[in-house]
Amino acid sequence: MTNDKAYINELAGLAPIIPVLVVDDVADAVPLAEALVRGGLPVLEVTLRTDAALDVIAAMATVKGARVGAGTIVTLDDVTAVKAAGATFGVTPGSPMALVEACIEAGLALLPGAATTTEAMTLHARGFDVLKFFPAEAAGGIKALKGIGGPLPQISFCPTGGVSPDNAADYLALPNVVCAGGSWIAPLDLVKAHDWDEIERRACAAAALPR
Repeated sequence: MTNDKAYINELAGLAPIIPVLVVDDVADAVPLAEALVRGGLPVLEVTLRTDAALDVIAAMATVKGARVGAGTIVTLDDVTAVKAAGATFGVTPGSPMALVEACIEAGLALLPGAATTTEAMTLHARGFDVLKFFPAEAAGGIKALKGIGGPLPQISFCPTGGVSPDNAADYLALPNVVCAGGSWIAPLDLVKAHDWDEIERRACAAAALPR
């Protein structure tokens, strides 16, 4: 089994920001995904934080150009469910090895979560070289990533958690950051308001961030 490293590397290179999405109405899934793709953010992380999440993943997977993944994978059952829903990748907040191995066994490309040097080294030894750094700001933010990058330059990160329009460019400027996850692109209030134009505008701004 592989961890589909090439696919994760491809996703990380498609856009500087991966929108982290909380969607509680499947009717919003397609127009939301379309707005994000139009704005230049094709890689979408749908968090498993609502009852509708699996249906949202399935609906978004029908949108041309969208690469839809599942975030907040925390149980072995989640792995099976998101794979069946059509997720092409998974994201975990942390990385207990049983969960990591389940994703590998299921053939689910994985962006595994790490918050410490030891976790990063453990995941790298298992074959992962792009990791989610979470919760980014709480775990030390830019200073922590600079520190980790010294002894572990072979590992790249997607920081998520506290990344915002105010600091995203600073994160992306780090040599060991390939992209970042952000919830400000499509917050729940804009989704509920069906403000697809504003979401597309935010996506365009995020897609234009240098890295």
